[in-house]
Amino acid sequence: MTYQQDNDKLYRYLFQNRAVRGEWVRINQTFKDTLNTHHYPAAVQNLLGEMMVATSLLTATLKFNGNITVQIQGDGPLKLALVNGSDNQEIRALARVDGDIPDDFSLHQMIGKGVLVITIAPTEGERYQGVIALDKPTITECLEEYFVRSEQLQTQLIIRTGEYEGQPVAAGMLLQIMPDGQGTPEDFEHLATLTATVKDEEIFGLTAEEMLYRLYHEETVEIYQPQQVKFHCGCSTERSGAALMLINDDEIDEILEEHNGSIDMQCECCGTHYFFNKEAINKLKAQAQN
Repeated sequence: MTYQQDNDKLYRYLFQNRAVRGEWVRINQTFKDTLNTHHYPAAVQNLLGEMMVATSLLTATLKFNGNITVQIQGDGPLKLALVNGSDNQEIRALARVDGDIPDDFSLHQMIGKGVLVITIAPTEGERYQGVIALDKPTITECLEEYFVRSEQLQTQLIIRTGEYEGQPVAAGMLLQIMPDGQGTPEDFEHLATLTATVKDEEIFGLTAEEMLYRLYHEETVEIYQPQQVKFHCGCSTERSGAALMLINDDEIDEILEEHNGSIDMQCECCGTHYFFNKEAINKLKAQAQN
């Protein structure tokens, strides 16, 4: 197996004698597809990559069907960074930038004063939202704090972004003590120390099996079947039309007049354009009244 066969895959694994579980994900094409329709500064690209990896790892911990949204809001030049991921590992992302962001900007230089909001939305049941202060240097450390507070489970997150063989890549690992109470802090710390030794060329360039063997060759690790990760926006003519119907009639007429009789609704995530003329808008109004 070549390492490329494990690109855009998420693996779950379990330590047989330690009561600790793990996840590993690498996103290549998914990351490229997210960036293709935007010209984000490099620092923003890397942050989105980190958030996409984190969202993929988070959704893999769900015990139900649904989705997770990881969102950063701030008063710096990066106003918003948002990633949404579903339990079937469909991910989309967007950012809103207002101002210059040099390549070497830190998280806090980009965000200014801000918060990290995690929204868990089951297909059935109530939504849960957690708000975390962005008071640590990296998004990884902030998310580790979230796990400690929300799940009260020892958790380690390792997230890397960069380039491998000239292509953008993001990858990460999650290590977590099992919630059944059988795992010990000593077991977790031992495995966390091993996990922290992973090199960029390993997490970016090896198959999951090769990488896990290098890290844990003295452990008995059970690796489960992988899950495909892919970019999926979910936008549609119907959704764009529904958003258009939230605008009052006078404003719609004004926009139509300014834009030669056609309104262009562009999706922020994937860049797809949806065009509506007066006839199409009248149809939407008629449908809304029925």
